[in-house]
Amino acid sequence: MTDSGRRILLGRVLGAFGVRGEAKLESWTEPRSAIFRYQPWIVRDPQGRERELAGVRGKESGKYLVAAFPDVNDRDAVEAMRGTEIYVPRSALPPPQPDEYYWVDLEGLRVVTVDGVPLGTVTHLFATGANDVLVARDDERERMIPFVQPQYVTAVDFEAGVVTVDWDPEF
Repeated sequence: MTDSGRRILLGRVLGAFGVRGEAKLESWTEPRSAIFRYQPWIVRDPQGRERELAGVRGKESGKYLVAAFPDVNDRDAVEAMRGTEIYVPRSALPPPQPDEYYWVDLEGLRVVTVDGVPLGTVTHLFATGANDVLVARDDERERMIPFVQPQYVTAVDFEAGVVTVDWDPEF
């Protein structure tokens, strides 16, 4: 998929906040309130229905964000949105800083060791708290490689479509 067609999952609706139609949101942006800058959103409800949504306002409140959706003004309507995912086109996000990456941009890249041994392709990444982990899969196995630069991830070359790692292929 091209960058213009890629979507980035930025957050989701956790449920109602109060009785006036406000919602608790989980955001994976940094800072988390930045999610409100990337509108319009493409929202996908738990049944898979999608629509575009603009004009959402919000603020931080403890460990969540509290959001007010246009034309939603009661708790039941917000509860019906529980689990709704919030996406934006990849093109709506600012370019990453040097040596920073959007995980979605790494997905699908080939992974090779510093000695040229292929380890598969990047299927996804996840956070552990200590560091992020890159998951590379080939036909035979899956490898979890700490995304620690330059110790384990020595280079990312988007033009060549390759992530080079200092990793034992047998591990």
